[in-house]
Amino acid sequence: MDQPDRRQSADGPAGGAPLRRRGKALEAAIFEAALDQLTSGGFARMTMEGVAGAAQTGKAALYRRWASKADLVMDALVAAMPPPTGIPDLGSAEAELRHIVQGYIVVLNSRLGAAVRTLMGELDHERAEFFKGFLHERVVEPTAAGILGVLRRGEARGDVRKGAAVSTVADVMPAMLLYRAKFCGGVCDEEFGEELLGQVLLPMVRP
Repeated sequence: MDQPDRRQSADGPAGGAPLRRRGKALEAAIFEAALDQLTSGGFARMTMEGVAGAAQTGKAALYRRWASKADLVMDALVAAMPPPTGIPDLGSAEAELRHIVQGYIVVLNSRLGAAVRTLMGELDHERAEFFKGFLHERVVEPTAAGILGVLRRGEARGDVRKGAAVSTVADVMPAMLLYRAKFCGGVCDEEFGEELLGQVLLPMVRP
């Protein structure tokens, strides 16, 4: 008796008819598979074939959209990023800085954060500048800009000392968290966030 052909076709997964996902549904499945492959094996070991298999689609569906796995990872990270939001006026610089720190920690502990940490561990290798630019533009700069806005608002309110709203101060929080995540292997949790806030950030900016 003839055996079924279990080879992967150009447009569908092995072992049967391809799933008929199209458009955004297919893209979402590919992005999910890409982030899973990235966090489980690292960028160097990640392959377009592996992503296609995990997404239950064919390689052709990926190569029609992305020329390389680096391009795919970039788009997957962008899609996973939370939408940019302003920092609400919570009545005090302490409350607003806590809001930023807690939000940053939530992201670092998400699947997106795991993917970012994986990339940070490989930034000395292929595509280093490619991903460094992404991390700086999409992670570090927006966070520092939000902190700078809080410090300026605090200066006007009177609960931040004059002259504290400078980029050097604003860079401290994202730098500390990323350093801890990449080099120390430490847990970035709520307890660490409170320690960072109470022992480092607030003493730096209080009047």
